[in-house]
Amino acid sequence: PAEREAAACGAGRRSADRFTAMFPGVDLDPAVLYADEGDVLTSAGEAAGIDLCLHVIRRDHGAAVAGDVARRTVVSPHRERGQAQFVARPVAAPREASTGPARAWALERLAEPLTLAELAARASMSVRTFTRRFRQEAGVSPAVWLARQRVERARQLLEETDLPVERVAERSGFGTAASLRAHLQAAVGVSPSAYRATFRGPGRR
Repeated sequence: PAEREAAACGAGRRSADRFTAMFPGVDLDPAVLYADEGDVLTSAGEAAGIDLCLHVIRRDHGAAVAGDVARRTVVSPHRERGQAQFVARPVAAPREASTGPARAWALERLAEPLTLAELAARASMSVRTFTRRFRQEAGVSPAVWLARQRVERARQLLEETDLPVERVAERSGFGTAASLRAHLQAAVGVSPSAYRATFRGPGRR
């Protein structure tokens, strides 16, 4: 891969300068965990190599299989290639934390226009108290958490169903295809149609 002009790849930040000097013809992006150029796949290191393997499994067999492999090998769920700077924070199980029941309730209603006031009411808290405790337990604000859950639901629907993008947007709570497209692009860097074309199991391409 080093001799291939314009081949994208990932590498650890500490090695980036040296790598670029040695292989100026390679398009190096030190911000990514791994790169998938189709016939050439590279990772930024040993841990990122595991992420790359999970990426290949998810691409070829779907999210459910990749998640099962991650659990069986006792590693974190698949991280997207652009999350090199993301640091996972411990998150309390939905039904164990004080905001857990509200989160579990929301997960069953992602297609609905949920509000912060509704979530706080489910936890029998004021909006201010709920927001503070939610951040403590989930590591992010309720709005960010909800958007992430909706993106994950949309990804699942794109991978496992043939629903039109508009219906996927409705079922995941984004309302419109344009909103889904913007959120998915921000999360994984591709459009819904491109994502669906990439993450298909055998026999469904």
